[in-house]
Amino acid sequence: MESFVRKVAPIVLRRADALEILAFRHPRAGAQLVKGTWEDGESGEEAALRELAEESGIGNAAVVKPLGQLPFRRIRQHWHFYLCRVPSQLPNSWTFYTQDGGGHLFDFFWHDLNESPGPGWHDDFRRAISFVRRRLREEDPPLNTISYDHKENHR
Repeated sequence: MESFVRKVAPIVLRRADALEILAFRHPRAGAQLVKGTWEDGESGEEAALRELAEESGIGNAAVVKPLGQLPFRRIRQHWHFYLCRVPSQLPNSWTFYTQDGGGHLFDFFWHDLNESPGPGWHDDFRRAISFVRRRLREEDPPLNTISYDHKENHR
């Protein structure tokens, strides 16, 4: 049987003019979503929250629900997506210095989910955004119609 590395991708959304997904610019690898390795002994939820904190500095999130899994055969990875909620309003952009990979400064921003990722995005993350967009539409009620502003997050 083919062996895959398990990865988690915590998905943070907000509604501004449109539904937006949290993303960042890696100094050497372009625009991405938060994603990292699911460590042995962790639940998927624990791994997603740990990766979100390590890569963005967001330490007060909670997992709302799993959104599904997406295999990447070419790179032998299996990505597990978790919708996360943050109990406070996040800024429009910020930088965070992560210790991962020897240390990098990540520039965070919000990507409009109605727009296709531009040329600065790696193909794997383009595919991931399409997957998330599709999963949000498939939920009942569709999660892409729910308000994600910080006021709702306090309920």
